[in-house]
Amino acid sequence: MSRTVAELLVDTLAQLGVRHVFGVVGDALNPFTHALDAEDAIDWIGVRHEEGGALAAAGQAKLTGRLGVCCGTTGPGGNHLVAGLYEARKDHAPVLAITGGVPAEKRGTDYLQEDDPALLFRDVAVYSQVISAAEQAPAVIREAIAAAYAERGVAHINVPPEVFAAKVESDVASMATLRPRPEIAPSPADVAEAARMIGEAKTVAVFCGQGCHGAGSELEQLADRLQAPLMHTFRGKSILPFDHRCWIGGVGLIGSKAGVDAINGADLLLMLGTDYPYSEFLPQHGRIIQIDERALALGRRAPVALGIVGSVRPALTMLLERLSARSDRTFLEKAQAARDEWNAMLDKRADVARTPGKLHPPALARAISNHAADDAIVVTDTGEVTLWAANWWRQSGRQQHTGSFNNAAVGTGLGLANGAQLLDRSRQVIAHVGDGGMTMLLGEFMTSVEHQLPVKIVVYDNAEWGLVHLEMEVAGLPAAKGSTFPNIDFAAFAKACGAQGFTVRDPAQLDATIAQFLAAPGPAILHAIVDPDELPTMPHIDPAKVLRFGIAKVREAWHSLRGPGA
Repeated sequence: MSRTVAELLVDTLAQLGVRHVFGVVGDALNPFTHALDAEDAIDWIGVRHEEGGALAAAGQAKLTGRLGVCCGTTGPGGNHLVAGLYEARKDHAPVLAITGGVPAEKRGTDYLQEDDPALLFRDVAVYSQVISAAEQAPAVIREAIAAAYAERGVAHINVPPEVFAAKVESDVASMATLRPRPEIAPSPADVAEAARMIGEAKTVAVFCGQGCHGAGSELEQLADRLQAPLMHTFRGKSILPFDHRCWIGGVGLIGSKAGVDAINGADLLLMLGTDYPYSEFLPQHGRIIQIDERALALGRRAPVALGIVGSVRPALTMLLERLSARSDRTFLEKAQAARDEWNAMLDKRADVARTPGKLHPPALARAISNHAADDAIVVTDTGEVTLWAANWWRQSGRQQHTGSFNNAAVGTGLGLANGAQLLDRSRQVIAHVGDGGMTMLLGEFMTSVEHQLPVKIVVYDNAEWGLVHLEMEVAGLPAAKGSTFPNIDFAAFAKACGAQGFTVRDPAQLDATIAQFLAAPGPAILHAIVDPDELPTMPHIDPAKVLRFGIAKVREAWHSLRGPGA
């Protein structure tokens, strides 16, 4: 059947179950967007900035494991995609990025908006190719999608307008192979060795990452069989409910002292489906078994005695067949007692009556958690807001969450939330966003309004780059110029966009305001003015850092006394 390259691409995406394409229209994309108009199965989601489109596509891919799609026109349109695409690259999510190209006869002449797309996308993409002829299109389209799925990353194709409009006779071959990677069963010999090592260990702790999603039942069985505490990375937090007695908590700043101590106090650590980057929180004794689908990840964060290539769920299924039940609960109960003590501290800091008239960020985060739907999708932006939202969120076990986990980019929350909401308009989506992050891609709230996406955006207004400010002080430096800033009235902005806006600064009004905010139809913003002096939780206190922090505070006070012109 003869059709244009644009029609072939749209037909292929529709057959694969793609429901949304995010982007900004442009002349080089005209044949593609015209073909989308004729396809009822796919909605074009126009965004206000291409980065927001890339974030939305990445957000969908992270949550579902299925292909997200975004596009931008020639030159700057495609360039704007790149920052958002790093979300998919760093968090290993399959995304297809489509860019328009300059006409062939103009290429190589420094033509208007011309750039080198292969060079531009080289780092962010696992595959990048310019389609220079219609006959090339079926094979390249297939290769790009296959690469995105196989390597769990970004695939990029650049298509000049004359190629988009050209006719092609062939179909994309082997469509049935274009799907998410299946689980991998590990070597039986490796599983047998793991069972032997576990049998010889006096105590065992388990550290659960993103790769443990879908293996919650197996983790519960493992914890019960070994009387072992389960710790998690931030990406793994939602695997089990907060109140599960073996689910001790996180590690590092997004975590607890109980979690850090359990991981380092066990005779043997199982690292399951995690490439946790902060080696300073991991044991260095070498008695670690690590299981991951990616051989490259084995042993690079901490010394490992046994590395097993495989998916967590089938690995645990095989392992449980070889493990004997233990009855000694001493180590587990010690971790549980430490967790209870840590949680009591979190509860105290989240108490709305802690300081009359002052809204502390933990109180806000806990109140949002208390009011959230049992199956909500929770999105976190990057910065101090991540620490508040993550540490004071009590997940239900049915909720999902996403954020800029490995890219740790500020300003990503709103775009990710828009993509998440489009997966299911009836499902509650709540985004925790800092004031700095919100203003970075403020226009993407108009994307929410235009497409009637009922996202609920909580803006933590502390009038500063809070985490950067804290990092300066921990280094012994007073807060530099540029670490604080004025803000707009975010509630008024929401109303100006045709949405609803709410403001809260008094903790006594917090619960009532949040209830109104979450019940509001359509998109809404809650502008929360929070205490800028609140410090995050520290699993372990480094005396040297405390000293430097104190010196920084003295310097800040001195600068304040001298005045801005001193």
